[in-house]
Amino acid sequence: MSEPDTLGRTARPVQHPGLGRGRARPTPKGRQIDPAAQSEIATLLAGRPLRRDLLIEHLHLIQDRYHQISAAHLAALAEAMRLSFAEVFETATFYAHFDVVKEGQAPVPPLTIRVCDSLSCAMQGGEDLLATLQRDHAGTGCRVVRAPCVGLCDQAPVAEIGHRFVTRATPLAVAAAREAGLTEPVLPPYLGYEAYRSAGGYALLEALRSGARPVETVLEALEQAGLRGLGGAGFPAGRKWRAVRAEPGPRLMAVNADEGEPGTFKDRHYLDSDPHRFLEGMLIGAHLVGAEAVYIYLRDEYPAARVILQREIARLPAGGPAIHLRRGAGAYICGEESALLESLEGKRGLPRHKPPFPFQNGLFGRPTLINNVETLYWVRDIVERGPGWWTGHGRNGRIGLRSFSVSGRVREPGVKLAPSGITLRELLAEHCGGMQQGHRLRAYCPGGASGGLLPAALDDIPLDFGSLEKHGCFIGSAAVIILSDQDDLRAAVLNLMRFFADESCGQCTPCRVGTQKAVMLMQERDWDQDLLGELSQVMRDASICGLGQAASNPLTCLLRYFPEEFATPKEVATPDMLP
Repeated sequence: MSEPDTLGRTARPVQHPGLGRGRARPTPKGRQIDPAAQSEIATLLAGRPLRRDLLIEHLHLIQDRYHQISAAHLAALAEAMRLSFAEVFETATFYAHFDVVKEGQAPVPPLTIRVCDSLSCAMQGGEDLLATLQRDHAGTGCRVVRAPCVGLCDQAPVAEIGHRFVTRATPLAVAAAREAGLTEPVLPPYLGYEAYRSAGGYALLEALRSGARPVETVLEALEQAGLRGLGGAGFPAGRKWRAVRAEPGPRLMAVNADEGEPGTFKDRHYLDSDPHRFLEGMLIGAHLVGAEAVYIYLRDEYPAARVILQREIARLPAGGPAIHLRRGAGAYICGEESALLESLEGKRGLPRHKPPFPFQNGLFGRPTLINNVETLYWVRDIVERGPGWWTGHGRNGRIGLRSFSVSGRVREPGVKLAPSGITLRELLAEHCGGMQQGHRLRAYCPGGASGGLLPAALDDIPLDFGSLEKHGCFIGSAAVIILSDQDDLRAAVLNLMRFFADESCGQCTPCRVGTQKAVMLMQERDWDQDLLGELSQVMRDASICGLGQAASNPLTCLLRYFPEEFATPKEVATPDMLP
């Protein structure tokens, strides 16, 4: 008679050639559940819901507790959540912050040091820092690995020990932090609930909820101000809110706090300093569209912001929609709105085909309002001060304010609140203290890694939506990275392309293969410019989402504006050759 397996099922006798008729398989077919892992998962999940959309949250519990996720834990989690092992495995291995240890692999060391290798950190010695730390910490019970942009570009280079960042890092500073056991985030000073309320906070929200202020006045203020989405796409905020409001309920709201674009850190700045101004804008938006619940998708690289939001959300008075704070897990693609929705549903962050659009069929199939942090941050000011306050800012025919994340070869990097339409020349002189000593402006990225690359000769273009596209660039999230005459532009563009190759979700061939092929071609001493140009065009035309469509922008700009990088000495371009 067959023995029951570890799940209480009875193994069926299976015939095998050479085993004889009627003899059972010595072990049941299929993956077995390890009793110890099953007990550990049961302890971790005790009292927690086991819905599919919480899969990534539960994976975080395992990662945080054991510093890795074993195959046994994956199997036990799949059993507990009544999911197939394949569903859990494919989700866990999609995200970079889950260290999945497959059967037969060596366990992950208990401590991980991550060194940012984004362009801003690389320009400030990040590669040397990485090599030194890997050498110095070899065999010490920790591992040192690369990490994509962690949103601290103004304090480069950056290393992360556990969940604690060491900014302007040196090998000695990292070693000291590690020896002291400093692995938890440091919370910056910020405006808490009581201080925010005492300064008039939440009065607007309460007036809306009580009916003292009509909803229509808020929508009109946003439309008259011309507030656009400040996460990169620039879609008019008022129009988006009306579109969601017009869809049949029930409705939801999702907040995109996953700013993973290399060079971008403005949302972190606002979350770390004035979180309730963002939260009030979020709750106003949820009220206007009738959202039953709000999901905040926060990138995992912002552990301090996560602690702050957990504390401050708990202090909000009862009433209003349910607020769910969800952690990303190290996937740049989840900044794309439909990939974000997939991740919130507990799946791999694969962009959806459109239509339908999220305002029609979004999170869990419901009409969903999606805004980024900074867009919501300005809602209260625009409504209370009036749209004229917002339109009173701006230069060169533009309106409003922009929060520029400035990094690279400037004296004073950081978040610079400046008029929309300001030029780079003005931004450097008025807000950044000019170039670093001994450096001369040669090029700049106006919109982060995907926003393209422009020469110093074009430093007088208004930085805003619609003004950069004819130059092969876009403003995006207003992440400005400054490069000087001492920087290798080919190496810089290769750094950006490697980032996109690593972060491609792999769903579509033009992006998955195109970014990898571009990296391979760009590693050669002599670049095949015609082939790279053709490859870039295919990626732009055929990729599903903005990652593949924009990944080649810095490359095509380098080919267009910096021919001297590929010329023989007799063919060096002169400034008057620029368009």
